[in-house]
Amino acid sequence: MSNLYVLYEHAAGFSLFSVKEFEEVSMFLPQVESSVTDLAKFNSIVKLAGFAPFKTAIAALENINAISEGIVPQDLLSFLDDFFAKLKKKKCTLGIADAKLGAAITESVGVQCSHFGVVPEILRGVRFHFAKLVKGFTDKSAGVAQLGLGHSYSRAKVKFNVHRSDNMIIQSIALLDQLDKDVNTFSMRIREWYSYHFPELVKIVPDNYMFAKSAKFIKDRKNLTQDQLEDLEKIVMDSAKAQAIIDAAKMSMGMDISIVDLMNIELFAERVVKLSEYRKKLSTYLHNKMNLVAPNLQSLIGDQVGARLISHAGSLTNLAKYPASTVQILGAEKALFRALKTRSNTPKYGLIYHSSFIGRAGLKNKGRISRFLANKCSIASRIDCFLEQPTSVFGDTLKQQVEDRLKFYESGDVPRKNIEVMKEAIEAAGQEAAATPQSEKKKNKKKKRVAEDEGEANGASNGNGAAAEAENGNGNDDGEPKKKKKKKNKNKEAVVA
Repeated sequence: MSNLYVLYEHAAGFSLFSVKEFEEVSMFLPQVESSVTDLAKFNSIVKLAGFAPFKTAIAALENINAISEGIVPQDLLSFLDDFFAKLKKKKCTLGIADAKLGAAITESVGVQCSHFGVVPEILRGVRFHFAKLVKGFTDKSAGVAQLGLGHSYSRAKVKFNVHRSDNMIIQSIALLDQLDKDVNTFSMRIREWYSYHFPELVKIVPDNYMFAKSAKFIKDRKNLTQDQLEDLEKIVMDSAKAQAIIDAAKMSMGMDISIVDLMNIELFAERVVKLSEYRKKLSTYLHNKMNLVAPNLQSLIGDQVGARLISHAGSLTNLAKYPASTVQILGAEKALFRALKTRSNTPKYGLIYHSSFIGRAGLKNKGRISRFLANKCSIASRIDCFLEQPTSVFGDTLKQQVEDRLKFYESGDVPRKNIEVMKEAIEAAGQEAAATPQSEKKKNKKKKRVAEDEGEANGASNGNGAAAEAENGNGNDDGEPKKKKKKKNKNKEAVVA
């Protein structure tokens, strides 16, 4: 007959509970489920067998991080070894909540683990009555320990990838896509609205941003005169267009519009202009962020396509884990599963279709170049993810390789071997990394020299000049000149001077 012990991981430490008459209890599982909330009944079945508290909050965080990854921490291993060493002759089973951790414990300690049957209900009761089952504990102290460890664990998870802030890229590209949709919708609305008054403006100024600015500037077309030609020319950036707008305003077929309607059109046009300007700023922000987080992917495939790949994968780390075949069809999952279901041809590309390389390739070579480009994107994302010092050398090299492959498909020029190109890229990256610290060291040396020179100048004004005169024989005859320690050549020059 085996004895059941249940392991419970609390914020305060590890605890082991013995379950009396395990086999009989497991037969009455519905009764156990109903009696879990009753402390008197539950206490008659479950007793505390051992408790190993955490020494510090840092130790608690390290242990909980290891358990969350299915690894047996050293503190838990020592606790279980000491406990089960006393029960060598008895056959034991260890109840545990996580099957992955149970497999690791079985491998390390040699105790059979179970995570099904009556074990989940026993653990639920232990969690519910833990403060009353362990002496010296209260509900308040247990809650404080759980709250502190929960905050530490969440903070550690959030700060896990603090330097690779790809979360900002994911949010930026999502906002950029939403802004594109909104600006297009609002521009269409302002075109329709203002075209009641001035329908000819749409054909003269087809650009959405310029149209909104022009509508905001013109307002009532009847008040548009030749004197406003220069200001209108600055908006549309074309003198011929500006003159055409003035000429069309004189003979427009549009309806008259009230002042209140014009005010609303002007406010809406101003909002569209501001959204368009913010969209440009956001695009610049995304470019700078990609340059910091994924410079090689940015150099290879561009800001927006690279950011969409990272966003679709969930993070740069997830993208780096994907094989090239997955990167190739990333974003075309629906088409892939539809093709697998109907047994038709699978898609050749997903999000990378928006890259300029696939657009430049011929119809027959689009699948080939997409496969080659996905391979290079996979390499670039791995370099960006795991390289300590970010550099765009590899991205430029990979981009040149894709260009050479396009030429090969078009003209038949054989590209260079990948191993030769990568060796040159590694050497270039090494030279760039070696050059960066030297420049910083030179700056620090210059700062030190300036500080030393300033210190020497201050020292000379405070009496060092008198000592120099005495050494040269120009001092007073009454006393002997003081000897000065000469540590550096600069001090020698100062004394001679």
